Amino acid sequence: MYNCVIVDDSLIERDLMALHVSKIKNLNVVAECADGLDAMEVIQNQDIDIVFSDIDMPDLSGIGLVKALKKAPVFVFVTSYADYAVESYNLDVIDFIVKPASFERVFKAANKAIEYLELKKKQNEDPRIEAIKPETDTFFYVKDNHSYIKVVYDEVSHIESMGDFSKIYTLNNKVYVVLVSLKNIIGQLPQDNFRRVHKQFIVNLKHILAILPTEINLSNNQSVPFSASYKAEFMETQVDTKTLKRFG
Repeated sequence: MYNCVIVDDSLIERDLMALHVSKIKNLNVVAECADGLDAMEVIQNQDIDIVFSDIDMPDLSGIGLVKALKKAPVFVFVTSYADYAVESYNLDVIDFIVKPASFERVFKAANKAIEYLELKKKQNEDPRIEAIKPETDTFFYVKDNHSYIKVVYDEVSHIESMGDFSKIYTLNNKVYVVLVSLKNIIGQLPQDNFRRVHKQFIVNLKHILAILPTEINLSNNQSVPFSASYKAEFMETQVDTKTLKRFG
């Protein structure tokens, strides 16, 4: 069971989030707080695993709360302002929900947080989830239990950050978890084929089917978010130079 705290200065929003979280298996709401200061006291004095927090609050904001904690639980931000997304991901929050928060969206964020916590627990108990091991320019190995699995770069569609871990997705829908951050993975990948398009995502350029204003569609029927902070450079270096021109 994972202990949760809900933080929002709106009683209606707190009650709604508590209702959503109460329906999710293995989650236990131990406190509901009206501001960041109250939440900080709870987090510092109890064993808290996940925090569902608003951002724009009096006295201490959700972002301020994360920064103030020396050892923060897993945070999911829930806010009315999508403009906070970039700053939120810079703090390595596990997910970002724009209000109104539907149960489906909260369920998805909660499962992402639970998956991360279970990976951390597994790593502490049995340190067999190892980092990417580059071998050649065409493939690498990942350790899966007692085996080393060969993964060809061209078969990787995208990579997702999960804090200290990363999830590597392949074209045949296999997923490998490695104990290495996205920041460190990007330096170990062939730079001609892989680009970061979001704080939490790297894509394989060979498998892009379509580039939309806010997401990128991949050839294995997956899509990843496309962040404005990465868009300008990506479009200039990867799209503009390869787009057919009306005049030569």
